[in-house]
Amino acid sequence: MSSILIIEDDASIAALLRFMVEREGHRVEMLADGAAAQRHILTAAPPDLVLLDAMLPYHDGLALLTDMRALERWRGIPVIMLTAKSLERDIVRALEAGASDYVLKPFQPQELMARVRRLLATGARR
Repeated sequence: MSSILIIEDDASIAALLRFMVEREGHRVEMLADGAAAQRHILTAAPPDLVLLDAMLPYHDGLALLTDMRALERWRGIPVIMLTAKSLERDIVRALEAGASDYVLKPFQPQELMARVRRLLATGARR
């Protein structure tokens, strides 16, 4: 069983993500804003994978991704960015900052879980 950190401020999307991930047998930790996520990154052990919203209150997802990649223990953790930002420059910035994958909202649940399974199975890093 893998541990997955979900950082999402929209309660309905967070609930859907939790349901999908737990249904596949993974442990879930939820954070709802960038400030809580930043504290978590600095103090907690990293999970096996992160689902990260790009637009969060207090500290955005791209800044959090940069924070993760700056810490040795978080550097290799797969991160899937979830966002409504569909401009090429936003996607490129996230991938260059170290995102393992980039999924546009609204996402297709089965597709997202296939991406999660792939990253967990291969141990894909960045």
